[in-house]
Amino acid sequence: MNKEELLRYNRQIIIPEFGEQGQQKLLNASVLVIGAGGLGAPILQYLTAVGVGRIGIVDFDEVSLSNLQRQVLFNTQEIGQSKASTAAKKLALLNPDVKFDVIEEAISSRNAMEIIGGYDLVVDGSDNLPTRYLVNDACYLLKIPLVYGAIFRFEGQVSVFNAVHKDGSRGPNYRDLFPSPPPPEMVPSCSEGGVLGVLPGIIGAMMANEAIKLLTHVGETLSGKLFVFDALDFSTFQLSVEKNDQNPLSGKEPTITHLVDYEAFCGGAVGQSSIREISVHELKEKMSLGTLELIDVREDYEYEIANLGGRLIPLNKVLSKSSEIPQDREVVIMCKTGGRSKKAIELLQKQGFNNLLNLKGGITAWQKEIDKSMTAY
Repeated sequence: MNKEELLRYNRQIIIPEFGEQGQQKLLNASVLVIGAGGLGAPILQYLTAVGVGRIGIVDFDEVSLSNLQRQVLFNTQEIGQSKASTAAKKLALLNPDVKFDVIEEAISSRNAMEIIGGYDLVVDGSDNLPTRYLVNDACYLLKIPLVYGAIFRFEGQVSVFNAVHKDGSRGPNYRDLFPSPPPPEMVPSCSEGGVLGVLPGIIGAMMANEAIKLLTHVGETLSGKLFVFDALDFSTFQLSVEKNDQNPLSGKEPTITHLVDYEAFCGGAVGQSSIREISVHELKEKMSLGTLELIDVREDYEYEIANLGGRLIPLNKVLSKSSEIPQDREVVIMCKTGGRSKKAIELLQKQGFNNLLNLKGGITAWQKEIDKSMTAY
């Protein structure tokens, strides 16, 4: 290390258990961070600050006003800009010696192995089940350790998967903790269920801490343990995560040897294939004819921010107000991005509705592709 590096990283180099050897390991390391949002922002900031040599940033989204309550890497003037590119530019100001790989595309079965394969460690800050299973499986197949985190309302979780133990064995992975995904309606996103603004910062910092320990071999990681934190009462507890012999990925008789269709894996069990969809361009054309009904299943405050003039029936009231939804013509169900509207359609189909269309991409797609003057949130 040169004099500038010795000065920059002095406060951690002087820690006896860490020293110059630990710092050099960070400088030589490469980490891929999935997502530059609520969890990704603090993860990226701390890994950049401590001197990880190369950091990949995977995010295809843009900064929106509703992000700023928790994604403290961004500011109001950056609304509408690429999260990955904006993050890289700002982080380079924090530490110009770090090399950043900007990956402005959604990670999928098609590209995951190529993207993940070039890194020593992956930190998953994603917010949906398909991505979590995808990243877990790819990391296992590539033999790359994975730091996991999740947040919802006041609670956060952190763990380490696929870590190499001192005896050379690998620790448990995500499928040992969650063998199969729950129904999508049981796992609302932050946009649906909410999240306390400071929680991603707390959990993201913990995830960065686990990444640093994995890279430097300092301390004991959360491999084989799930750490749970509740910000409401400041309680914490740990659960033991054991390897499962029936794990389809890493068990005694594995059936998963390559990446699969994770959208179908996480959602197919609830009959998503039977849901018809309509694009925003198709909707625009049909709206001009006045032959369909629009139902918006978001919350009141979301409707006030931006809407297409449809009838507001929040998701949690869809069944109790199903009599207000016509069955004699096409009805388009919409929400912010298309997730809640699918859940609404699934519930209504069980009540006999067969005239429902899901607005693909939701209000967000309409704002991006049809009416850019509409408020993004």
